[in-house]
Amino acid sequence: MHIFKPHWMVERIYNLSTDNLKSLGIKAVLTDLDNTLIAWDNPDGTPELHQWIEELKQAQIEVIVVSNNSNERVAKAVEGFGLKYQARALKPLTVGIMRALRNNHLTKQEVIMVGDQYITDMVASNLSGVRGVLVKPLVTTDAWNTKINRWFEKFIKRSLRKKYPDMEWKRELDK
Repeated sequence: MHIFKPHWMVERIYNLSTDNLKSLGIKAVLTDLDNTLIAWDNPDGTPELHQWIEELKQAQIEVIVVSNNSNERVAKAVEGFGLKYQARALKPLTVGIMRALRNNHLTKQEVIMVGDQYITDMVASNLSGVRGVLVKPLVTTDAWNTKINRWFEKFIKRSLRKKYPDMEWKRELDK
């Protein structure tokens, strides 16, 4: 079960403050796209998202999207935000995370991987040796393939709660 366990559980990606990230030595936030950074039905993002991205840019912390989606889909989704991205990440495999690290000259200790799914995002971060941050999905609806993962995640969550009773949602990352 350890392979599914997030390092942290934070309600929203926007809760990751620049001060908190800098105190942990984070130079880049790798993030899933759909239901983590943006809701699939709101491709322009929220004002809160735009403000968060601007705060990170001011603090010289990069935001890099690591998504299983196609290059066309991710490019279109991030163009208004000016973010770097790694499409076709093949999560839960480590391919996308490792490419993002290599292409941006980052080490595993300088990044976190943020996502809303245990099966793809947390497994990929754990296999990569990158600290994973699980967030709650922005919306409750999902694509058909994600619905399959969510069904399996019910059992994963139950097992994780039994094995790690201290797993709980936090306001921000603790050291």
